Amino acid sequence: MSTITDADIDRMTTAVFIEPELRSRSSTRFWTLLVLASVIATAGVVADSTATVIGAMIVAPLMTPILGVAVGLVLANHRPLVRSVLLVVLGALAVIVIAYLIGIVVHPPDDYATNSQVAARISPRFIDLMAALATGLVGAFALVRSDISDTLPGVAIAISLVPPLAVVGLLLQVQRYGDAMQALLLFGTNVAAIIVTGTIVLLLYQVRDAARRAGYPVAKMSGRALATVGILVIAVLVPLAIGSLNVARDQQLQAEATPIAQDWAARAGWQIALVSVQNRTISVTALGPPPDIEPTTLRRELNDAGLAGADLVIRLVVGGTRVCPAHAATCSSSVTTS
Repeated sequence: MSTITDADIDRMTTAVFIEPELRSRSSTRFWTLLVLASVIATAGVVADSTATVIGAMIVAPLMTPILGVAVGLVLANHRPLVRSVLLVVLGALAVIVIAYLIGIVVHPPDDYATNSQVAARISPRFIDLMAALATGLVGAFALVRSDISDTLPGVAIAISLVPPLAVVGLLLQVQRYGDAMQALLLFGTNVAAIIVTGTIVLLLYQVRDAARRAGYPVAKMSGRALATVGILVIAVLVPLAIGSLNVARDQQLQAEATPIAQDWAARAGWQIALVSVQNRTISVTALGPPPDIEPTTLRRELNDAGLAGADLVIRLVVGGTRVCPAHAATCSSSVTTS
């Protein structure tokens, strides 16, 4: 393990502690990049474009104050710690608001129900926490070691910070509040992972001792600070466990619903383009010749197969959308605008 020098301490604190003055160079850089990343991420989610979302990840500066929280905890430096926490919170709120406002203008049909970028961020699982912990470890390692800082673009892509917040804003705009909270949980999971791994790496590299030698203010690190780090992990474990169970349940539901939907479409000379399940809502996309296929038949057949507890959304490529609520035998048209 390499020794941390005075120059390393100066580099690290300069990199992660954003100056409080709004007109300062680091502050204007942070807010400008954050606004631009928010617009790019939201546009990528709305357009269902993975490349655009990746671009937003690279631009997004939220990793900086989150690592600032870890450095502030390790050095027990109250002012930059509080400032970093506020920047994370205010930055997250700014992204959500920007996405919400963009959603008002570009509200698409079906409330993003078939959007892969949204679907990927509303069912966080244990595996997401594992990936976030590993990614945060690399980010903290790159912060400590200037010779591997070229890995940071990869870290920016691997850790999902701004895109989940963009999804939160868009889903709040279309009143999908439960899914919006799931996307927010994903963001919280990644933030917690970065802080935890950052704190561990900094302690292992004895950053506190190096900071003292460099004349940097270092206060006594209380057990409360370490307990806070542990609570961050525990706070996300329970909902992530629930999310993992929900994903497994949805996969089983999809396996049961797919052959029923395919048989229903085949009898009418139609084809099934997609069957997906998200949070116990079965989404079926079908296409075929006129006249429109009868949606209530599929609802009844799913009920007969023991799937009455799942909502059903049928999207006819030519013919619009039908919504068939759980524990019902009828469907209604969904009026959407582009």
